[in-house]
Amino acid sequence: MIRLPLRELWQGVRTLQLHPLRSLLTVLGIFIGVASVIWLLAFGEGISRAVQKQIEGLGADNIIVRSIKPRVDTAKQNSWVATYGVTRDDLTRLRDTIPTVKLAMPVRELRREFRYLGRMVDGRLVGCTPQYASLTRLEMDQGRFLSDAEMAQKHNVCVLAAEVAKSLFPYEDPIGRSIRVEKMYYVVVGVAKPRTPSAAIGGSLDSQDFSKDVYIPITTLWSRIGDFIITERQGSQEAEKVQLNQITLQIDSVAHVLQTSEVVKSTLAANHKQDDYGVTVPLELLEQAKTTKMMLMVLMVVIAGISLTVGGIGIMNITLATVTERTREIGIRRALGAKRSDIARQFLIETTAMATTGGLTGIAGGMLCGPIVNGLRSLLERVIPDIVQKLPPVVREIQPEVVFWSIPLAFGISVGVGIVFGLYPALRAAELDPIEALRHS
Repeated sequence: MIRLPLRELWQGVRTLQLHPLRSLLTVLGIFIGVASVIWLLAFGEGISRAVQKQIEGLGADNIIVRSIKPRVDTAKQNSWVATYGVTRDDLTRLRDTIPTVKLAMPVRELRREFRYLGRMVDGRLVGCTPQYASLTRLEMDQGRFLSDAEMAQKHNVCVLAAEVAKSLFPYEDPIGRSIRVEKMYYVVVGVAKPRTPSAAIGGSLDSQDFSKDVYIPITTLWSRIGDFIITERQGSQEAEKVQLNQITLQIDSVAHVLQTSEVVKSTLAANHKQDDYGVTVPLELLEQAKTTKMMLMVLMVVIAGISLTVGGIGIMNITLATVTERTREIGIRRALGAKRSDIARQFLIETTAMATTGGLTGIAGGMLCGPIVNGLRSLLERVIPDIVQKLPPVVREIQPEVVFWSIPLAFGISVGVGIVFGLYPALRAAELDPIEALRHS
């Protein structure tokens, strides 16, 4: 009872070896289908993880209020100075009147030139509080971040982003040295570790590049620079008055975030006559990202399923041709006493063997997804570095992650395809009349 199935299995494999090219092409269809299931789900998981990690970096218990410049005529309000955005009064109001707000952190950002000796970097001057590092998950490489004492006493100190430190101090230790920003000098107390640029999230949060930031106490920025910014363009001057670019609110509990966000929106709406701010709730974006992930996974499984179906059609086509070629063999076997079930089982074993072989090799190809992508990316960075640098960060840095449940799913589908699409040719072979089959030449 045990030897018979093994003998039939071995006979089926030997039969496939009689036509190696035909069998190889059939197996190739299943291989592509199985590998595509694993690859597509791996890419979907990698993109989804990157998006969720970015949103989680904003903090699930945070609410971000961002200044948005409205239309020029609305912002200027019959004045040459464009006044817009959230204010220090908004900061105080949100912090003191909403009981669920545990911390309110202001941020002010300006484009500036940073100089040291003959070296210069054009970057972003960020006025912030000591809590900025923990709320934004900023890690230090050297020195320390800003302190409460420096904040209270408006000290001229700064923390450099990694690229700024590398550009201004390629051969020196920056700690303790002073950089110049316009007419003021700031002592370097720390250097941050590199941070990955963030893509745009939500309607009110633009993409940000943190590589050229310099962080100073926001009280120092207010005292040394103020709220008015004058920009010269094509012989004319434009002026803006912006008190804060962003307020990050940390809520006492994740359960209170959504309810608090409605209170924040209504509070801001009551004190702003123009649409010059946006409220981003990372928790809402995180839930949306999870829903999008599920939809993406289903879509990719469907696409890969279509590929496997095409491979199954190839199996059925080849098996039907094989039945026609082996009609006389079928007649001889029936004359020697083989039952119809034996004939059907033989052809089913052959189609299942092809599907199983394609499934196993497809799994091997799918598991190589990460190394192949990383190797290809490294090759492209060496051959066409300029083009690669112009690609979006999500494309340059994507890391596909194999979803392990996709492996049994893809293999099970491949074997099922082999059985389903091999069933009709097997039944057709079993139904052949033995006498007519023996007459076939």
